[in-house]
Amino acid sequence: MIFIAILIGCILGALIGMNAPTISYTWSGYLAISIVAALDTVFGGITSVLKGNFDLKVFVSGFFGNAILSIMLTYLGERLNVDIYLAAIVVFVGRMFTNLAIIRRYYIDKWTNKINKKEEIEQK
Repeated sequence: MIFIAILIGCILGALIGMNAPTISYTWSGYLAISIVAALDTVFGGITSVLKGNFDLKVFVSGFFGNAILSIMLTYLGERLNVDIYLAAIVVFVGRMFTNLAIIRRYYIDKWTNKINKKEEIEQK
């Protein structure tokens, strides 16, 4: 079910992106960090679905909470003339790679078990 929602969101995002006006340079940093934060939440949601402990409230609050926090860090960094958003990017991207590793291992194990069962059936 969540995969269908992600697919629909990606298609809508691509269609809107092709027809939307270009984002100005002033706002591009805010948009970039928000997208990274949102992707981190999506990968975390997929991981929790695979582990069997997905909660929609946690997902939605994390999605918007991470995006808002990252925007606030970017704004604060601009006011202080410090690239604080880089710390957020490092954290979010690190978590994305961790979640992607969990997702990858899950599907590799699933695929390996399927092949092993098939070989056992053929040997009998």
